[in-house]
Amino acid sequence: MRIALFQPDIPQNTGTIIRMAVCLGLPVDIIEPCGFIFDDKGLKRAGMDYLEKAKINRYLSWDNYFKEHVDGRLILCTTKGSVSYTDFHYLPNDIILMGRESCGAPEEVHQAVDGRVRIPMRPEERSLNIALSCAMVTGEAMRQTGLFKSLI
Repeated sequence: MRIALFQPDIPQNTGTIIRMAVCLGLPVDIIEPCGFIFDDKGLKRAGMDYLEKAKINRYLSWDNYFKEHVDGRLILCTTKGSVSYTDFHYLPNDIILMGRESCGAPEEVHQAVDGRVRIPMRPEERSLNIALSCAMVTGEAMRQTGLFKSLI
């Protein structure tokens, strides 16, 4: 299992997700361009010393990523998903893909993925923080696939 961030906008969220990934033993794919310089202070503050331990792969564009990504299904977390993230059946080599904080993922990404999941929430609200959403979906995927047992 791995996490992929599509053109992340906010360095603090990216740092938080990277820190979580290190703690869970997961690699992170960064699909550029980012909305910040990758050595941003906010990224370092949120990621702390975990950034040095992270397994990060950077890709110059969605096209590059789609051609080169490691085998595994791409599962997009999106408010436009038709399946609740808790009802989706995850596999150990799935890639949890998060869209941009500012605008999600474009239609070409939606069309290319193998699954689209959503986090159920009150209809009058827009969205959750991306780092929180990533943690919820990644946690459920790891629970279903038994990957937490490898951390004990």
